Amino acid sequence: MLKENYNDVEKRIAAACQRAGRKREEVTLIAVSKTKPVEMIQEIYDLGQREFGENKVQELTAKYEVMPQDIQWHLIGHLQTNKVKYIVDKACLIHSVDSLKLAQTISKEAGKKGVVVPVLIEVNVAQEETKFGITTEETISLTEEIAALPNLTVKGLMTIAPYVEDPEENRPVFRKLRQLSVDITDKNINNVSMSVLSMGMTNDYETAIEEGATHVRVGTGIFGERDYSKAE
Repeated sequence: MLKENYNDVEKRIAAACQRAGRKREEVTLIAVSKTKPVEMIQEIYDLGQREFGENKVQELTAKYEVMPQDIQWHLIGHLQTNKVKYIVDKACLIHSVDSLKLAQTISKEAGKKGVVVPVLIEVNVAQEETKFGITTEETISLTEEIAALPNLTVKGLMTIAPYVEDPEENRPVFRKLRQLSVDITDKNINNVSMSVLSMGMTNDYETAIEEGATHVRVGTGIFGERDYSKAE
């Protein structure tokens, strides 16, 4: 079952890349393994997948300890400042930086461990009240402030688009994030690369790829529905 799901997602990514005139290697698939046991993650790992995403710090750190060391762990969920110290040397990329205070904490804890942490600025493009992330209007000034901090580097932007039945409805959201990344690139801010656009999930990742996503976060499409009663 997992193998079929994984192969189907890979096929769809390749097809979306083709439609957009992009190379398959331009898009990184993050298998979102939150609430899933290590046995399932190992099965996907054995198919060649190396990038995995977790929402909770404690879940990521627990899996980090027992899974193969060549896995690239992405923290894609909301990050509280009191949990930063546990994650700075374990996540290959923190997708969810949405305040200067959080960035300052990452900078401080990364300094203590002697690491430089790649981060993405989380933008709430659709301005949903239930979602984290800053407004598009705030993004450039916050990026400039965060980029000035030591021990972290801004690699791009992330958004969580609304859950919609028709993925076409999210096309303007993805387009707006892409345009924002272009605007930031044009400013030539030190320590900012905008090489990553993390957007698109199980229900809309193909549309996101067509609009320029470099990283798509697919959980249910690979692992199946989640049983949140077993979540931490």
